[in-house]
Amino acid sequence: MADVCILTMSEFGRTARQNGSGGTDHGHAGALFVIGGSVKGGKAHGRWPGLASEQLNEGRDLALTTDFRSVFVEVAVKHLGAARPDALFPGFASPPSTWLGLL
Repeated sequence: MADVCILTMSEFGRTARQNGSGGTDHGHAGALFVIGGSVKGGKAHGRWPGLASEQLNEGRDLALTTDFRSVFVEVAVKHLGAARPDALFPGFASPPSTWLGLL
């Protein structure tokens, strides 16, 4: 399992409140799952602002607190040994101090 690291992600978020058609589709943020032997699991990583209206984006969507690129860069460096993470997402800076400590 030390060689295994799986990331799952979707750009299709869900809302925390119903939208105009009574559904919860097309939200602003969602969750990423990181699975593997070296993952520091058993908890949710990142900042959780809550579900109160004032904590939601536009009063209905989960607030975006972590850029998915930071997670990808952390895994690429720590798990895959990427020497040039800046080449993964040109123009995006993700210093180790901003990583979540997933691995």
